[in-house]
Amino acid sequence: MGPRWKGKGSKAKAAAEPMSEIISALQSSLTTSKCKGLLSGCSVLLEADSEQSTNLNRACFGRAIITSQKEKQWYELGLEEAFYLCFSLKCLEIVDHDSKVKSDVELWDYMCSKIETFPEFYKAYSHLRMKNWVVRPGSQYGVDFVAYHHHPALVHSEYAVLVLLDSKGNSGQRLKLWSDLHCTIRLCGGVAKTLLVLHVQGKGSETGFPGCLANSEIKEQTISRWIPEQTREQKSDVKNQGRHQLRTEGRECNALSAAVVVACTIQME
Repeated sequence: MGPRWKGKGSKAKAAAEPMSEIISALQSSLTTSKCKGLLSGCSVLLEADSEQSTNLNRACFGRAIITSQKEKQWYELGLEEAFYLCFSLKCLEIVDHDSKVKSDVELWDYMCSKIETFPEFYKAYSHLRMKNWVVRPGSQYGVDFVAYHHHPALVHSEYAVLVLLDSKGNSGQRLKLWSDLHCTIRLCGGVAKTLLVLHVQGKGSETGFPGCLANSEIKEQTISRWIPEQTREQKSDVKNQGRHQLRTEGRECNALSAAVVVACTIQME
């Protein structure tokens, strides 16, 4: 389907500011300031100054929380976002309510206890983020994530993403029925998005962190609806060519018949 840019100049602005450079600026800003996030249920709270707030907004991490503070801004990060900043980018430390810094293994165990499918969802999230896609929650479209080519202010989301597990979990049962597949594809078509299915496949028996990430891989699959109207013109062309050929052959047959009649007349005379 391709990116659908918002307004004139959006594509040029995105090209001038690649998402990889924006992520690098965020990584540098958080690392320099030694930012710490606070575990809070199924999210992580992060206090940011003006520079960090700008970088978080540009990179599309977290959701801004409205508070009475003017110099500081609070953000709520999803578990996949927080762990990506902590483990993959190494630019964020996460503490508990006792202000104790959590190790990667402790964070992994905590997040897996909150969300059973966290390992597979994080694998899918990091897979897209490492390819410089902007990944946001997709619950409003009935999917797990939506993927943007750049910042949502510049472009509409291009993919509606479903994460399918090959081994466990209820998400492994999704799209098993034709009715589910048909409804999902119709929904994606109605909001001008391509359905992207990410199959998380385990390559080994190790389930502990971080081996489970190394021993799993992502298989990408895009599914789109076949629309007969899009091939109607091609069928018309074939049909017209067939009619033209029949008319030509008919004229040739008439000419041949006339020649035979003339020949017979001459012979009779």
